[in-house]
Amino acid sequence: MNTLDFIAIDFETATGQRTSICEVGICVVRNGEIVETRSWLVQPEGNRYSYWNMRCHGIRPEDTKMAPSFAEVWQEIAAQYLGDGELLVAHNVPFDRSCLEQTARYYELTLPELQWDCSLRRARQIYDYGCHTLAYLCEQLSIPEGRHHRAGDDAEMCARLYLRELHDSNQFSAVGC
Repeated sequence: MNTLDFIAIDFETATGQRTSICEVGICVVRNGEIVETRSWLVQPEGNRYSYWNMRCHGIRPEDTKMAPSFAEVWQEIAAQYLGDGELLVAHNVPFDRSCLEQTARYYELTLPELQWDCSLRRARQIYDYGCHTLAYLCEQLSIPEGRHHRAGDDAEMCARLYLRELHDSNQFSAVGC
């Protein structure tokens, strides 16, 4: 494999509802190298938060009361970063994919054709650890960590982990983590 392009993506939610996205993070990888990491605060519908979600990620209603809606943020992401067939990578794809798909339906947005891969699924296949959380894997594999449960940092940690997984499984030999 000569080039590797993908976008690692992460969503934080304000409540237990998948449509309550309050932060989106992406990490753009081109030719096996991280070229950009970004995050956007998003005002969830009604700007309502659960105690447990705030405790997890630290984002509060006052942080997002002036933030754009998901539809506005997604329009920017789609226009600047996504094309049909783009590979999105997440650590626990079922969660992130359902957040994106359910929220897109809620806002009546059309998503481009996307391919998905899961760094959690790959980690379970490659590494013999009793724990496969993003933070634990990054610690074990000496991958630089940011603020866990903040979307931009988690997206970059996921991208670095995915590159490492490809390297460790001999699927991409020119990867530098």
